[in-house]
Amino acid sequence: MRKCFSQQQVLGITPISEVVIPTNSRHELAPVLAALQHIFVTPELNEQVFALIGPKINGNKQDTGRTGMDMWEILVFATVRLTLNANYDALHDLANFHKLLREIVGVENRLNDGKTYGLQTLKDNVSLLDEETVNQVNTMVVAAAHQFVLKKNETLRIKADTYVLETNVHFPTDLNLLWDACRKGIDTMEHCRKHYGLKGWRKSRLWHSSLKSSLRSTGKACVSTSKDKANGIIAQVGEYLRLARELDKKIAESYLELYQSPAFGIKLLAVLEALSYYQEMIKKHIDLIERRLLKGETIPSAEKLFSIFEPHTEWISKGKQNKKVELGHKVLIATDQHHFILHHQVIEGMADVALTIPLADSLLSKYKNIDSLSLDKGFYSKENKDLLSLEIPNLVMPKKGKLNAGEKEEESEKKFKKLRNLHSAVESNINQLEHNGLDRCPDKGLNNYKRYVSLGILSYNLHRLGKILLAELAKQALKQAA
Repeated sequence: MRKCFSQQQVLGITPISEVVIPTNSRHELAPVLAALQHIFVTPELNEQVFALIGPKINGNKQDTGRTGMDMWEILVFATVRLTLNANYDALHDLANFHKLLREIVGVENRLNDGKTYGLQTLKDNVSLLDEETVNQVNTMVVAAAHQFVLKKNETLRIKADTYVLETNVHFPTDLNLLWDACRKGIDTMEHCRKHYGLKGWRKSRLWHSSLKSSLRSTGKACVSTSKDKANGIIAQVGEYLRLARELDKKIAESYLELYQSPAFGIKLLAVLEALSYYQEMIKKHIDLIERRLLKGETIPSAEKLFSIFEPHTEWISKGKQNKKVELGHKVLIATDQHHFILHHQVIEGMADVALTIPLADSLLSKYKNIDSLSLDKGFYSKENKDLLSLEIPNLVMPKKGKLNAGEKEEESEKKFKKLRNLHSAVESNINQLEHNGLDRCPDKGLNNYKRYVSLGILSYNLHRLGKILLAELAKQALKQAA
């Protein structure tokens, strides 16, 4: 059974409550550590957070066997990873050699080397936190922050917008996606040759080079400016598809051989499941390429795939000059006047206008003191505006298209213009999120993508809270010095 944190005092280890965090540091780690320390030393907040995290991480495990990392360690390392936009190798180095971080975790020992962490240990434990749990912890952090920043009877002025968090994929074409599927199929067969004695794949490198060469030739033919371009495309595409079909047939024969192998077991079954997926992707993209380049068909968007490794990836065009196309998902965020993120959501295949009512419902269920909600034109519809106007005193939702006399008068009002001008602050919040890791998601799979977003939002809010705490400590130090 995992503990919340190690309660036994060890000689040479500074108690977490006594760790001194520099108030003049400009590094983004210091505020987050200050906020984490605040959670640890505030009894009510401490109990709420660990009561929430405990059941999720421990599950139904009995109080026997290895204890694993403490819940406190998992929470600290998960948020630090996003704060610094660090990969696991960087997190591994920080966990073992960063003095201040190790003091906040409670393992830095001045008398000896103290506890060390393995790379795989960090990967396995940090991934135990799920999206729902992190979101609930984030709600607690925002509530704690509001106790510092909200004055008596102060109402919330909320701004909301969407941006794209990209998945970790390359720019897709059906030609290079077929190559990806073939390449992974060959690599899997090579793995089986080495570990399960599979025969017939001694020339796997030749398969690699032949398909890669054919891909390049096909790409050159497609961008050629010669008069005989059409015939060149047909010839090169035909050769590329011929090689892919031969590979698919050879993989199918080896698949049956492996399935009937004496070495068949759980590990080999996992390999065969992956191989089956790569075969499916080979067949799919052979069909798409044949229809598009040889038969001249227009492929419907619903049939397209933008990554074989992250099949949930969406193709998003938001009309930006610097990024005409983005590959990932839209993320909706709502921030208050103190720049804390009150709500976020990963959007799957929905337009902004469809998010307006669910967003308002979520905010109104959590916060009863909302004075205004500011949205851009993408969220506008007459029905949305009429419904929200009943619940929110000051609704800023500019209309798309031509305005009538009444709408012009409404959007010319002093308060409307003031709140609309303040809306741009949400872009600053998005910019900070992108610098703190939420620009491109390195984690694989949709569930891990959503958890990554939640951890990014949590680390952002901890950073905002930590800056307030450190500013207060600096004020107190100044008073004492005077």
